[in-house]
Amino acid sequence: LGWVPRPGQPPSTAALLASGPDGEMLWLDVTHCPGQAPRVQLMGRYLLPPCKQRWHTCAAFLPQGGLLVCGDRRGSLLLFPCSSFPGQAVEGTSISNGGTDSVDKDSGSKLEPSCLSHKEALPLEAPVSVLFGLHGKTGVTSVVCHKGYIYSTGRDGVYRQLRLQGQQLEVLRKHRPCKGLQWIEELRFTPDGDLLVLGFHADNFVVWSSRTGENLHCVPCGGGHRCWSYWSSPSAEAFAFIKCGDVMLYNREAEPCEQQVLLASLHGREIACVRRLGAMEVPGHAILNVFVTGSEDTSACVLVLSEHSRAAVPLARLSDHISSVRALALDGPTGPGDNSFGDKDLSALLFSAGGRAQIECYRLLCTGDPASESAVACQVIHVASHRLDEHWERKKNRHKLVKMDPETRYMSLSVVPGTSTEQLPTPWKFLAAACSDASVRVFGLLEATRKLVLVAESFHHQRCVLKVEAFLHVRAGGERKHLLCSAATDGSIAFWDITSPIADAVDALHRAEGEMQPLALGAPLLTVMAHSCGVNSLHVRETPEGRYLVASGSDDGSIHVCLLEVVLGRGEGSAGTCLRILERVARPCAHAAHVTGIRVLRPDLLLSASVDQRLTLWRRGPGGLDALSTTFFHVPDLAEVDCWEVGEAGGELRYYCVLCGQGLEMLR
Repeated sequence: LGWVPRPGQPPSTAALLASGPDGEMLWLDVTHCPGQAPRVQLMGRYLLPPCKQRWHTCAAFLPQGGLLVCGDRRGSLLLFPCSSFPGQAVEGTSISNGGTDSVDKDSGSKLEPSCLSHKEALPLEAPVSVLFGLHGKTGVTSVVCHKGYIYSTGRDGVYRQLRLQGQQLEVLRKHRPCKGLQWIEELRFTPDGDLLVLGFHADNFVVWSSRTGENLHCVPCGGGHRCWSYWSSPSAEAFAFIKCGDVMLYNREAEPCEQQVLLASLHGREIACVRRLGAMEVPGHAILNVFVTGSEDTSACVLVLSEHSRAAVPLARLSDHISSVRALALDGPTGPGDNSFGDKDLSALLFSAGGRAQIECYRLLCTGDPASESAVACQVIHVASHRLDEHWERKKNRHKLVKMDPETRYMSLSVVPGTSTEQLPTPWKFLAAACSDASVRVFGLLEATRKLVLVAESFHHQRCVLKVEAFLHVRAGGERKHLLCSAATDGSIAFWDITSPIADAVDALHRAEGEMQPLALGAPLLTVMAHSCGVNSLHVRETPEGRYLVASGSDDGSIHVCLLEVVLGRGEGSAGTCLRILERVARPCAHAAHVTGIRVLRPDLLLSASVDQRLTLWRRGPGGLDALSTTFFHVPDLAEVDCWEVGEAGGELRYYCVLCGQGLEMLR
C-alpha cells in the first residue's frame, strides 16, 4: 500500500495504490469528510512486469497529467496511463444513516466487495514505458517530479534524473552523492535551491547537501531496515525512527551558520584537464565563459567563469567515473574563430576519460538563466559509456580467473573532425584515445542509439602513449583525409592516416548493427623523434597554405615544432597518403621543468606553459623560436592549457588561455 499525492486533487481526497496477486496494482481514490465514512473509487488497474518480487515501492503522478510513474521492488521504473473519464471509475461507499452517524463495524467488509466486485469493468493497463532494473535488484525507494524532470532513488547508491519524451522515460544522467552512501531513500528540494539526499550510510541516517557536498546530519539509528520519518522547516528539523521497539526522536533547532566560505572549491583534488565549451551573452551580465574540468577526485565539473566578477560557479557535476578523470574532448561550437559569442545556447558532446579504461559521453546544453546565481543553466544528458573490461565484469566466476589485461588509463582524447559528410552517410562520430597500455584506439559513437564502440587500435608505440591529436586534410577537389598524430614516452610522434579504418568501421557497424571486432590501424605514415623523453603536450594547426604545424613539449623542458605537407599519390604506384617534413625547429631548455601545455596561436606565434609556472610567447621565424614575453602564473603543478581567440571591435584578435593544476586560472 502507498499513498500518492495527485496534482489538482482536493485536500479531502487522496490516491492510494495497492499491489496484489499476479502483479495487479489498483489505483483507489479515497475521499474523507468529517463525520462520514470514507468514499472509495477504483480509478485504474495496472499490470506490473513479471519478476520474483512483484509489487510497487513508490509512485508519483506527473504534473503533465494522464501519466503515473512507478518504481517496483525489482528496481524498475514503469510509466502507466492514468486518464480517468466520467463513468469509468468503479465507486464504493459505506455511509450509514445519511452520513450523519458513526461508521458501522461491518462497513469495512461491505466496502471491499462493493468497490472491487466490478473491477473487471476497468481495463488492466500495461506500462507504456519500462526501464527494467534501472536501480539494480534492491528496488526503487522514491520517485519525485521537480521542474519538469523526474528523479528516482534506489539502494544502489545513485539517484537518476529522467525526462518524459512523448510517452517514454529517458534517463538523462545519474548522480552518486558521496562515497559510502549506498542506500538512498529520498530527495528533498529546498526553497533556496539546494537538493538534500536522505539515506543510510552503514547504521547512520545521513542528510547530504548537493550544494555544499557535505553531510548536514548523521544520526546513529541502526540502519535503514526500520520505520523512520524526517521533517524540516526553516526553524527546526526532526528525525524519528523505531529502534528495539522504542520510538526515538532527534530534534534540532535552527542556528545561525557561523561558517564563512571564502572561496568554494571546484574539486577535492588537483585538476587534471580543462576544456572551454564556449561563451554566452546573458542580458544584464558580462560575457560568461563556460568550461569543463576533470580531476583526480573522479569527477568532472561544468562551470561558468565571469571576467567581471572573477568567480567560478559550478553548473553541473558529473560523477560517473570510478577513477580519476585525466582527459576531456569536446565536439561542439568551440575552436579558433568560433561563433560562440552572441549565441543564445551552447550545445556540445563531451567525452571524459581516465583511469580504469573508462570513457563517458554526455550531451551538454547551456542556456541563459538571468535569475540564477550563475546566470547560466546547464542540462546534462548521459549518452554512452565504455569500459575495456566490461566483458570481465559480467563474468560470474571472475574471482576464480586471472585477469590478464592491465588496468589501462586513458591519457588523452581527440575528436576526429569532419566525419559527418556525404562520404559517411551514417551519423557516427569518432574519438581517438591515447592509452597507457601502449595502444592508440579509435572509438565510434552513434548518439541516436547511445552506443560507444571500439572500432580500431594499434600497439605500434610499444610504450605508454601520452598524447593524441586528430586533424582533417581537405584537397582542392573536396577529398577528405583524416589524419592522426600520437606521442609516446620515448619522445616519438607518429602520424597516421585513419581514413580507411574509419570508412571500414562504418561499413562493419552498419552490417553488424553497432557491434564489431576492432580493426587494425596499420602502420603509421611517418614517425618523428622529436624529444629525448616523454611528450607532455601536443598541438596541430593548419596554415593558410594548407600545411600543418605540429608543436610539442617534453619532460626535459624542450619545445619542438615541425612543418608538414600532405602529399596524395595520383598514380597506381604512388597511391595513398604521404607526409613530408618541410621544416623542423627545436628549442632545448625552453623551460626549467615539464612543458605540459603548448598551443600554436598563429603560424608565427606559439604559446607554451610549464610546471615552472611560466607562460611564454614564442615567435617562429626563419632562424627558429625567439621568446617574446614571459608571464608567471599562480597555478602549481600545471597539468593542461586550453586557448582561444576573440575578435575585438577594431578587427584585432585577443588571445585567452585557461590553465589547470592545483587550481584554475584564466589569462588574457
